[in-house]
Order: sequence, then C-alpha cells, then structure tokens
Amino acid sequence: MDGAVLVALTAAIGNLLQGWDNATIAGAVLYIKKEFNLQTQAGIEGLIVAMSLIGATVITTFSGPVSDMFGRRPMLIISSVLYFVSGLVMLWSPSINVLLLARLLDGFGIGLSVTLVPVYISETAPPEIRGRLNTFPQFTGSVGMFLSYCMVFSMSLTVSPSWRLMLGVLSIPSLAYFFLALFYLPESPRWLVSKGRMKEAKKVLQRLRGRDDVSGEMALLMEGLGAGGEVSIEEYIISPDDELDDNHEHAVDKDRIKLYGAEEGQSWIAKPVTGQSTLGLVSRHGSVANQSALMDPMVTLFGSVHEKLPEMGSMRSMLFTNFGSMFNISENQVKHENWDEESQRDGDKHSDASGAESDDNVRSPLLSRQGSGTEGPPTSLSMRQGSNYNTANAGEHASMGIGGGWQLAYRKDEKKEGALKRIYLHQEAGVGSRRGSIMSLPGCDAHGEGDTIHAAALVSQSVLRTESILAQQTIEEAVEKQTGPITKAIGWRALFEPGVKHALIVGVGIQILQQFSGINGVLYYTPQILEQAGVGVLLSNLGIGSESASFLISGLTTLLMLPSIGIAMRLMDIAGRRLLLLTTLPVLLLSLIVLVLGNVINMGEVTHAVISTISVVVYFCCFVTGFGPIPNILCSEIFPTSVRGICIAICALTFWIGDIIVTYSLPVMLNTIGLAGVFGIYAVVCAIAWVFVFLKVPETKGMPLEVITEFFAVGANKQPGKE
Repeated sequence: MDGAVLVALTAAIGNLLQGWDNATIAGAVLYIKKEFNLQTQAGIEGLIVAMSLIGATVITTFSGPVSDMFGRRPMLIISSVLYFVSGLVMLWSPSINVLLLARLLDGFGIGLSVTLVPVYISETAPPEIRGRLNTFPQFTGSVGMFLSYCMVFSMSLTVSPSWRLMLGVLSIPSLAYFFLALFYLPESPRWLVSKGRMKEAKKVLQRLRGRDDVSGEMALLMEGLGAGGEVSIEEYIISPDDELDDNHEHAVDKDRIKLYGAEEGQSWIAKPVTGQSTLGLVSRHGSVANQSALMDPMVTLFGSVHEKLPEMGSMRSMLFTNFGSMFNISENQVKHENWDEESQRDGDKHSDASGAESDDNVRSPLLSRQGSGTEGPPTSLSMRQGSNYNTANAGEHASMGIGGGWQLAYRKDEKKEGALKRIYLHQEAGVGSRRGSIMSLPGCDAHGEGDTIHAAALVSQSVLRTESILAQQTIEEAVEKQTGPITKAIGWRALFEPGVKHALIVGVGIQILQQFSGINGVLYYTPQILEQAGVGVLLSNLGIGSESASFLISGLTTLLMLPSIGIAMRLMDIAGRRLLLLTTLPVLLLSLIVLVLGNVINMGEVTHAVISTISVVVYFCCFVTGFGPIPNILCSEIFPTSVRGICIAICALTFWIGDIIVTYSLPVMLNTIGLAGVFGIYAVVCAIAWVFVFLKVPETKGMPLEVITEFFAVGANKQPGKE
C-alpha cells in the first residue's frame, strides 16, 4: 500500500498550502490594519480575510463538473498554479484592491484543492485504510498552520514586520506542489474507468496496490458506474462446498456461489435462503428492536454490517482470508500463487486421466456454459479472477474480493436475456452461524461438521453483459474490452434519485453544522481572540509583546493538534467515523461551555488567560480529531461515481458559504456580544450536530465506495414499517 499512501500524502500538500494561508492571513491582517488604517473598519478587515473564501466558493461551483469532464489530476495542477500566482501578487500588493484580487486568486486555488483532494484520495485508496489516508489533508493543513505561525512569530519580533513577505512566501511551497502534481500524481482510476480508459486505469491500480492482479477491483470500478439503481437484499447460507447441510429447509439447489480461501483446497458454497437476518430485517422493516424511533433506518442498515461477530474474528480475516484485508495482501498473494503453481503441477501429473479437466482449470473462460452440452444460451455462469480456479462444476459462480471483507460475484439474470446480476456479499454479523461458528469451518483452527454461517448480499443489475465477456478468459480482459464510457450523460435529474438525494441530505447537513460550529472563524482570528483573552500576560515577563505572544500561542496550539490528528488517523478505520463524531462532539461542547464561563465570571487576568487558552487548545484538538476531517471524508464516500463531482461541488459550496458567513461576521460579533456570546452560539450548534450525527449519519468504515452507494439506494427505497 506504499503507493496509495505516498500518492495521498502528495495530494494533501494542497491542504498544507491552505493551512499555511489561513494562519498567515490571521497574523498578517494585524499589520495590514495598521498600514491601511482599518482599525475602525471591521467590514474591510473581514473582506480581506473572506475574499479567499469568496474565490473558493466561486470556483467550487464549477470544480465538480469540470473535474468529471477533464479529470481530478489536471484540477490539482491548476490549483498549484493559482497558489503560486496569488503568492506573487500578494508579495507585490501596493493597495487594498490589488490585495483583494490576490486573495481572490488564492481562493480559487484553495477551492480546487479542498474540494478535490478528499475525492481524489477516496478514489485511489483501498477501503481498509481510506479513512486514515483521507485524514492526511487535516494533518498537512495543521502542519502548514504550524509552520506559518512560526514564520509569522519570528517576523513579528523584527523592527518592521512585512505582511507582504508573510503572504508572498506561499509561492515557494506551491511551486513544489506543482512539480509533484505534474510528474508524480496519477489520474484517479475511477475517473479513467468512467471514461473507458481501462488499460490506463489498470496500470494506475497496479501502481497504487503494488501488485499485478487488480482484476477484482477493476470489476468493482466498472460496477460503480451503474450504482444507485434497483437493489435488493438477499440472504445466503455459506458452508464448505462438500458439506452443505441439507436440513436447511429454505436452501435451494440453484444459484450457488463458490468462494475460495487462501490455502489450497479451501472453498465454500453459498446458497440463497429466506431467513431473518439483521440486515434483512432492517431492509424489510426499517427498524430493529434497539433502534430509536427517530433514527434514520439508513443508520441501522449500515450499522448491521459493522456489528462484531460473536466469539470469532471477522469474515474478512477467517472465511475470506485470501480476499480480505489489503494490509496482508502480499502474504496472501504469495500463498495464492503457490496454490496456483501446486494446482497446475498436480494437474500435469493427472493429465492422462483428466486432461480435459486440467485444461479447463487453467484456461477456462470467464463465463462458461453450464448445464447442457448444446449450443445456445448458458443456463448458469461461472466467473474467474484471472487465476486457475476450477469453475467446471455446474452452477458455480466464483467470487472476487473487493476489500473490506466484501466479495463481488456474478450470476445470470434469468429475467433479462444477456444480462448479469452483481452480488456484493458480506457475512451477516447480527446472526452469526446457524450451527457452530466460522472458526469451525474447514481450514480454520477448529473443525466441525455441518457448520455454516449466515451472509447477506446486495444484488443489483451489473453494467456488464454476458455477450460482451463470454469469449474472454479473465475479468481483466473483459473489462479492458470496454472501449468507451459506460455511463450516460448525467443531468441534474440524477440528483433526485432516492439514494443520491438521501446522501445529499447527510453531506450538506454535516457541512453546515461543521461550519457553524465556528472552527474556521476561530482559526482565522486566533491571534486576536487570544489577545482579547489576555494571553499576553503569560509571556509579558519574557519581554514578548502581546501580538507576538498570541502568534506563539497559536503556533503551539496547532502543534498540539498534530498528536490529536494522529489519534484520528489511527482510529478512523477502527472505531469509525460515526463513533469518533459521537465521542468528540460532547468534549467539544464541554470545552466551549468552559470558555463561555471563563469569560463571564470575573476571575482575574492570569486565571482568565489560562482558562481561555486551555479551552481554545482543547477545542482545536478535539475538533481535528473528529469534526474536522470526517465531514469531507463522508462526502467523498457516499455518492455514486456518476454524480460524485456534482454532489461534491454542492457539499463544498455549502462548506464555503458557511465559511464566508462565519468568517465575515466574527469581527462584528466579537465587538457586539464578545467572546462569551460567540462561543455560546458555537456550543448550541455542536449540541445540534451531535443529535444530527446520532440520527442521520451512517458508519462507512472499511466499505468499498460502490457498496456504500448501494446501501444508500437500498435504504432510501425502504420505508419504516413496510415490508
């Protein structure tokens, strides 16, 4: 995964430049006010800061659709150019008007990078570490703020600090970003697939994953182009392929799906049933026993996938060993290759007795005719993943691992001639096994007889068709045969599809609440806020003025953010996005309440300064752990590939409009209702945000992007209390 990590880190440099700019303008505005006599013109002061936000808002309106047309990478390159040019203009700036123009150009660069970097990382990262990699923008942004505050502090100690030099230094790191984006960053493989550029997408995936066999993920990316349609939830009993328990009265003898393990000879059979799984219950009834009456059924639907399995590991680590976590892909790939070699050698030894079978084992077609020996439409289909799996038995459908413990399988659509059904398969966590546990399946540490597990499946129409791939030998060849875009022209009408509309409510809602919790306003004006809080008292004995002291404290504050972001990176794919939000928002609320009380109660200058500083530090550290990175992570995950650009633009537009309102109004609010009133409003918003997250925001950790959009399609079409 080194390729994906380095690519994500490189892309996140755009957010480092944003953080650098945020901190620099926060310090430079103090000297700009003095030079242009703006002490009594809070509106002009706010406009200087907010002009970059206006630019970001304007460019965001076009960034999503344009990136869908021309790609993510060109937009990141343009972003670096805009950063560079704006830095040069700010270095020159002879007047307020020129400075405002430079800030506008800077905003264009910020808008492109902040909007598209999370999308780019989500589209290139494997599901298991997508949350961690998408925390990089928050981390690099804080690094940029820290470095900038250090620069501003050192310059503030000089006789005549130059705000032009403070702002102009931005051109240096932006130049480095330009060369890295131009010569190192690849294009998003999902975007390439959406344009029919399959060979390029395969090369990018091989580079990002560090392996040659990316057939499963290529198939997944193809299927993502058709996400959001009619989706049904089915249930399966999974057991060893030679020990299927005949006592299951609902089991049927058709549509078998064969799953393969990492070791030689390990395989299982999945059969459809009509039981009462947790996922099935949520799908049919919209609620379960422990669900709040007000909670969105979507939250419970996602939650049923993430529940811990009783007294065993996950399906990812036990049943689907070879397809599971990509953290162990190299080891699993070695085992898989050994299996292939041993199987081929074994086939050579028995070639006299079963030569035809051995030949089929090595070179069987991707979709093979089953059931009858006559020519004509196949009665069942068999899918291979570019390896010598045996798919000769009638009715078997080999599945492909797509990350996060999910499997992608195919079967023939009996209702539509030439059509395929795709199946996203995952172990049913709420039910467990019918008899024993997964630990007792052959190939695990313990053994038992007739042991089965319950699995749930998302079934929908595939974008692939039988006639387009019947003659191919591997899924890679089938995908590569696609010569053009599969998706049709996308219009605004697509935004009103139930799954997309539901996802937009979540994305827009969490962006609004994030902005009106006040973080960007606090960041822009941290030096002034701390100066009003009396922080200069703490450093006055060292001979440091109040302005320089506030810069120093701001730099230390951002430095303290970095360990907090490190915690978020560690927990993002373990605890998950939803739990992090529900845990950190109460702490954020408590820190704001303490800050309000510290400014209302008269407790002396030193005590007031200490309480205010600690409260701001806790506020920042808590924010960057949860409410900072997660909204952008969620928004980059929950939309289908076909409309992701448009939807991201809508969410980002909401982000920047809220940012403008908060930033432009903060100086006026500080002069009218003071710090206590400002943070009191933020506290109320944080309380509302917790309720919104609890009722509306689902958990998406470890799930492939295409599976997430399928869940939204299912949940949006299911009404509570209806079958």
